[in-house]
Amino acid sequence: MQLRIYWLLLVFSLLSLTSIAQEYTISGTLVDATERTPLESATVYAETIKDTTLITYTISDRKGNFELQFDTGLPALNLTISYTGYTSYSQKVTLDQQKIDLGNIDMDVMAEQLEDVVITASRAPITIKKDTLEFNVASFKTKKGANVEDLLKELPGVEVDAQGNITVNGKTVNKILVNGKPFFGDDPTIATRNLTKEIVDKIQVTDTKTDSEAFTGEAGDDENKTINITIDEEKNKGVFGRVAAGGGTDERFEYAGLVNYFDNDVRLSALAGGNNINSPGFSFGEIEKMFGNARYININQNGSFNFGGRSFGGGEGITNSRTAGVNYADDFGKETDLTVDYFYNGANSFNNETRNRENILPDNRFFSSTRTSTTSNNDGHSANVQFKTQIDSTFLINVRSGLDYNTGDSRFQNDEETRSVNGDLTNESSTIRNSEEDRTNFENRLTITNKIGAKGAFVRTRLENDMDRATGLDRLRSNTMVFGDDPQTINRNQLTDGEQNSNRFTLRGEARIPLLAEKFFLDLEYAYSDDTREDRQSVFDFNESTQEFTDFNLEQSTNFTNSNRSSRPEIGLRYNNEKLRVRLSAGYVFRTLASEDGLRDIDFSNDFNAVELGANVSYRFGPKLSIYSGYNLSNNAPSVSQLSPYVDVSDPLNIVQGNPDLDPSNQHRLYMGLNNYDFQTQTGLFSYVNASYGNDRVVAKTTVDENFVRNTTYANVDGFYSFNANVGYNKTKKLDSLRSIKYNVGMSYANNKAINFNNDVQYASRTTTLNPNVGIGFTWEDLFEIRPSYRFSYSNNTFDLDLFEDNTYVQHQLRLQTTTTYPKKLEWSNTVLYTYNPDVAPGFQNSSVFWNSSLAYSILQDKGLITLKVYDLLNQNTNASRSSTADYIQDVESTVLQRYFMLSFSYKFNTLGKKGETKDSSFFFN
Repeated sequence: MQLRIYWLLLVFSLLSLTSIAQEYTISGTLVDATERTPLESATVYAETIKDTTLITYTISDRKGNFELQFDTGLPALNLTISYTGYTSYSQKVTLDQQKIDLGNIDMDVMAEQLEDVVITASRAPITIKKDTLEFNVASFKTKKGANVEDLLKELPGVEVDAQGNITVNGKTVNKILVNGKPFFGDDPTIATRNLTKEIVDKIQVTDTKTDSEAFTGEAGDDENKTINITIDEEKNKGVFGRVAAGGGTDERFEYAGLVNYFDNDVRLSALAGGNNINSPGFSFGEIEKMFGNARYININQNGSFNFGGRSFGGGEGITNSRTAGVNYADDFGKETDLTVDYFYNGANSFNNETRNRENILPDNRFFSSTRTSTTSNNDGHSANVQFKTQIDSTFLINVRSGLDYNTGDSRFQNDEETRSVNGDLTNESSTIRNSEEDRTNFENRLTITNKIGAKGAFVRTRLENDMDRATGLDRLRSNTMVFGDDPQTINRNQLTDGEQNSNRFTLRGEARIPLLAEKFFLDLEYAYSDDTREDRQSVFDFNESTQEFTDFNLEQSTNFTNSNRSSRPEIGLRYNNEKLRVRLSAGYVFRTLASEDGLRDIDFSNDFNAVELGANVSYRFGPKLSIYSGYNLSNNAPSVSQLSPYVDVSDPLNIVQGNPDLDPSNQHRLYMGLNNYDFQTQTGLFSYVNASYGNDRVVAKTTVDENFVRNTTYANVDGFYSFNANVGYNKTKKLDSLRSIKYNVGMSYANNKAINFNNDVQYASRTTTLNPNVGIGFTWEDLFEIRPSYRFSYSNNTFDLDLFEDNTYVQHQLRLQTTTTYPKKLEWSNTVLYTYNPDVAPGFQNSSVFWNSSLAYSILQDKGLITLKVYDLLNQNTNASRSSTADYIQDVESTVLQRYFMLSFSYKFNTLGKKGETKDSSFFFN
């Protein structure tokens, strides 16, 4: 019934999109008043005369032309033009005709030009400064109490998905900064979902760069973006944050709190949280409004949550998690920055799983059944320090250090049996394993950059060191029985005392020599790396006489020292100007992999040398359109474990041995992308193509004997390739001051070929996938928002072995996300996902409806929020799934989080005031 109401509201709203406003067009050409040259990338915007409300805006093209298209019922408006280094231009425009041509508009250079400074441009909605796109937050309307993520969704060209992942004009945002500094590590959602719009002044978007690259003026990563959130200086002193707690049915609970103290350049933040609903909590980002909204939850059919690319719950069972952390940032003068953070996270998890698999061999089939039960307890501590100091205008030092300590224990119980196609039992095993582990990791990064002269030359030295140590105790009791013509029984009651140590050291030197000042450069680089790893596993069998673990088991014990040493010189050419960037590079890697076994005579040393190539080019046609492309040839050596002839018999039913004759693999990769965003029409188009081809890929090669015991080694194969392409289009239409509509369409395509083995028989598999999607969003400010979307998934797998059947899979997904904000203090949010799988096997449910819902009511002058939410309202979450590959068909069922209701309360506080003072506001109730 509720869904029908939303659809009726949507249809009624679309049919009522009429207005008495007329359509107008204002055009003109911007030129330098002295040089008479056109001005590209100037911001042109129209505001109301009464209260300077933004009506529309655009960016001038490379010929200086601009065109504003808008609907309004006003008789006149103010037109303002801003451009870096030029005095702002303002003009009152009377709307006495629908098409108004202002002709040439002369722009005067500022008397004292200050680079990247725009006078009276603080109201300009968008400003382009070299390679930075800057949004003025005040120009973009959001709902009351909006956070930064809500704000980003309103910015042209910016997309935010359900997990909080951000793209700008199709490019992934992989770094979020606050006033140019990290905010609680690498998770962007902690900043975007906890900082409110009201404290933000600007949102700046640039290509992702390191501090050293930004210092030298180098081009950034053309495939990724960085967002810098600048805090309004008038709201940069005080305390703000929120706290919350909730309890529900089935003993479900959650709690969290975040407190921030800002004092100009000083920033101190602390957080804590915990729950038993498979939510990652603050470790990876806050759920909307402290558990108050279902719309940020990305629903999987196994009941898991996905945040920042990490999955919680579902196949991992149910987790009781807890986290706490503190972050400190400060500037010591204008040239020195310090950021320090500490995190604690802990988790207690359990999962029961049943797995039934039909295994397909070239001349036979067999069936395996596995039942496992796992419980684990983990606690982790992480401390990080980032230090940056600029000695003078030519010398920069960056230091980054981190210390991690983790401790945990687990219990694993497994029962497995294998039967022939006739149902005869061929082998069975039972295992109980209790493990304890402590792990410490310490890493250091030192970068020293020295600029030379004013033509773009520099030298840079990077030193990296990672040290890792892990110790553990493992207690194993297992019974394995192999039947058939040569029956055997293997009983193990063992204690393993293990220790692993690794030490990786990398030294890298770079030099840039200008061949043409600030445009054409010769790049020289040399890198040396030494990675040494020690792995000692001492296995002791239980002695029945002494009733202790005293009998050393040489066959299963290890004492390896493995090393990976490489050196790599590289030479490159680079050309940069305002529109074009080109880079070419060639390197040669000298690599030696060696292994020493302290228990047996199987030492080896292999040399792997190879050429590596790289190239990329990007071109910006103007403020709207840019293209980029690149190619690289990389070389990957086999791992030491893949090379080692040591026979691993720790699992009697799965025996593994390396292959010392493996060759390194080469991979060719070519990519190309296009981004086109029209700020006037708020229309975006982007596309991306990526292709790769490989030789000598290392793959597992497994044979199965008559008792279905697996023996695995490794082999090189040729013929791998992959091709991926995607295209997306989005458009936002402002219907009037209250209503807007946004729609997007997209398509992704992939074609991949893989080479593998099935019981010593080589075969090729080809997979083709096609995923079109379409979505629409309609917003009526202060009333409701509705966002239906549809995704179709098609997958076709073919094989060159007659034994394997080609197969095709189709899936339909319809998602409906709604938010109702009327009456004013009440917010009702829903996420409904309908999934239909027509190709599932008989006996499996082929469709489901998964519905999360929340109802939130604001109290205490909108500082408090009472929320009732329900997870899986229709109780259809089962976590049973079927999957298939070339050589097996598998059914899996595991522990799943099921329907619950939860009531929670959250409270937010804010004493932020002008620079140097704070508002008179109570920390809690007032």
